Amino acid sequence: MATCLRRALTARSLRLLRAPRQRELQSPQGIARSRLRGRELSLGSPRSFAKGRKSRDEDDGDAVQVVPDVGPTVKSTANSLMDSAIVALSRELAKLRTGRASSGMLDHIMVESNGAKMPLSRVAVVSVLDSKTLSVTPYNPDALKTLESAIVSSPLGLNPTVDGQRLIVAIPPLTKENVQALCKVVARSAEDVKQSIRRARQKALDSIKKASSSIPKDDVKRLEKEIEEITKRFIKSADDLCKAKEKEITNG
Repeated sequence: MATCLRRALTARSLRLLRAPRQRELQSPQGIARSRLRGRELSLGSPRSFAKGRKSRDEDDGDAVQVVPDVGPTVKSTANSLMDSAIVALSRELAKLRTGRASSGMLDHIMVESNGAKMPLSRVAVVSVLDSKTLSVTPYNPDALKTLESAIVSSPLGLNPTVDGQRLIVAIPPLTKENVQALCKVVARSAEDVKQSIRRARQKALDSIKKASSSIPKDDVKRLEKEIEEITKRFIKSADDLCKAKEKEITNG
């Protein structure tokens, strides 16, 4: 009997406790809260949803690639290589003797000084006395004989004479055979330097082609055109140098 009474009281108590909760769920406010809670469970919390958007935004940001401008580097390298070729050509042409005296025509001659070889221009002062005569004065008078030997051994075909503490170098006139041979050397030097310039151009074009997948086609064409213009300019410089040297040899 007592047991049955306790069970009845317990069941009644549970109904009383559940009644407000049921009324709350059945009310419009309760229904709205239930729907909102269900939506949060299906989509995730607002915080986690915002975090997901942020991650996607960050991923999109990471996907953007910054393409470096290869143009200045390619053009600078091409200019440097081609300019070096022109400088080398100038040095080679300066070694060729003409019928006129020039203070720079002895610069390439190497002289033994203090156990080391160095250009003649670093151990002596070279000056032009007239169109057919050079004066070579060593900084150290003891080096006079060494200078004389170095000039005689050079391929210029010169025979200096000692005049006190200096050397007098007479520039003999060129024969017709000498002129023809020197002009051939100039032509060969011109072709060599043009080949060097063209190699520099090809290297630049290869670099542009390698980067073409990451830069617009218009930029690729523009760079290629600029490289061609640079090449033409240096080729013209080489031609001008060689023509001037041939004229100097012929008229000397």
